[in-house]
Amino acid sequence: MKEFQAIIKAYDHYLNSGKKIALATVVHVDGSAYRRPGARMLVSEDGELTGAISGGCLEGDALRKAQSVIFQQKSMLVTYDTTDEDDQKFGVGLGCNGIIHVLIEPIDFEDSLNSVNLLKAALSDRNIGTLITLFSIKNSKSEQIGTVLLSKNGSLKGYPERVNPGLLKSISDQTTDESHLENVIKSYTEFDSIQVFYEKIKPTTRLLLFGAGNDTIPLVQIADILGFEVTLIDGRANHATKARFPKARKIVIGTADKVVGKLEIDSQTVALLMTHNFEYECVVLEQLISKSLPYIGILGPKKKSEKMIDRLENKGTVKVNQESIYSPMGLDIGAEGSEEIALSVLSEIKAVLAKKEGTFLRNKTGPIH
Repeated sequence: MKEFQAIIKAYDHYLNSGKKIALATVVHVDGSAYRRPGARMLVSEDGELTGAISGGCLEGDALRKAQSVIFQQKSMLVTYDTTDEDDQKFGVGLGCNGIIHVLIEPIDFEDSLNSVNLLKAALSDRNIGTLITLFSIKNSKSEQIGTVLLSKNGSLKGYPERVNPGLLKSISDQTTDESHLENVIKSYTEFDSIQVFYEKIKPTTRLLLFGAGNDTIPLVQIADILGFEVTLIDGRANHATKARFPKARKIVIGTADKVVGKLEIDSQTVALLMTHNFEYECVVLEQLISKSLPYIGILGPKKKSEKMIDRLENKGTVKVNQESIYSPMGLDIGAEGSEEIALSVLSEIKAVLAKKEGTFLRNKTGPIH
């Protein structure tokens, strides 16, 4: 998500400066690679790069290809075979052992539905959308169709006229329910061997941070680096200030019984209770548990959260779903101090949202993605 934000910001800069640009997108990977389908890199005519399609191995060659695309104004599909033992042809030893297909598209600023503008539209609200990119590995020497559709809010936006009507029907059927569609690449041999990359675009993760103590300052800073949208909530106006938390997108000050009602909450919203105020957090938790958040983290020992849950359930008015409650919060990395705790907690949030266990990658068998 942070990469998307950077690309959109760079796009707006080039729009104002008049520099020509192209967008490189990883659309298909066989085997091992540093980046997966959906990784993007914006390239300017004078060689400036925003984003990345690899760990730095492919960028030099992709830059040259992108400049050719800008000059010719025709999209192309580039294949990098890093299984080749002679991988020095890219200037470095790649060591990825995979085949990476990169789509490079020229960007026309006058086209309101160009691929970057479709990405903008996908991120324009808090609803899930699906970017749809068409390419053909079999016909890689031909000009590619590219990112021409966005499915969002029950409709298709873009250039449906560039897609075979039969294939368009299949695409429409595939994207009926964006909320359940994950990133997937489908091959349609019946339509001239076209591959379609369905890319699920979720809104930015919104982090509701209850607590404006000194220990939450590094957490907000790291969350901002990750591209999270942080809303800071506290009852103390002298603590919850823009001067102390310049990276917070929004600051809400109020009593525990009123602040939750002021917040925007959806499926991509998580919450952290870090006020060090047991009574405040009890009131907040009672309101949050009805919101179906995927993650509610509670700072402190397990006995604290157990006491909070017992109190709420003994009231007889609420049943607490403990599946979404993480307490003590954070991954077990031996964290000491507020910076390391912040790293631990944000790593756990990332793992939960990605439906991962947060284990050592070296213990996994097969591809890590």
